[in-house]
Amino acid sequence: MDQTNTAPVSAAAEPSHDQIQALLDQLEPRPDGNLIGLLQQVQDHFGYLPAPALAQISRRTRIPLSRIYGVVSFYAQFYTSPRGRHTIRCCRGTACHVRGAGQILDSIKRTLKIDEDQSTPDLKFYLETVACLGTCFLAPVIMINEQYFGKLTTQRVQTILQDYPD
Repeated sequence: MDQTNTAPVSAAAEPSHDQIQALLDQLEPRPDGNLIGLLQQVQDHFGYLPAPALAQISRRTRIPLSRIYGVVSFYAQFYTSPRGRHTIRCCRGTACHVRGAGQILDSIKRTLKIDEDQSTPDLKFYLETVACLGTCFLAPVIMINEQYFGKLTTQRVQTILQDYPD
């Protein structure tokens, strides 16, 4: 198989029919297979679940497309549109709230010019809020991918975002 067809696609690029077909050929979806595992692999490859990929999965597994979308919409781990490469999770728990999480969130929104549940136009960042990150001693805190940043100020947030590597 030509490996150039199965290389991961940039989150900004809409995968072609051939790219989707090549990936599914490699994954070999079956009607009796693990749908959630298959969806996870497709999302890991493309960065999200493109509608044409879901349609091809439906055809190959003979699982109705409505059932596939039911699974995709039920689990928060699945995305049907491209997301930023780096996910910013802004804590809105009690300790963070009391220590200025609202100002931190506003600073992130202003700096990146996005709102919650949005990606920057260059798809570098995706912003979401979470109920609690479990690091109250660092309040207010954000997490970018798996890295915590605590005891934040609006100035420090701007510096973190401006200096964050691609």
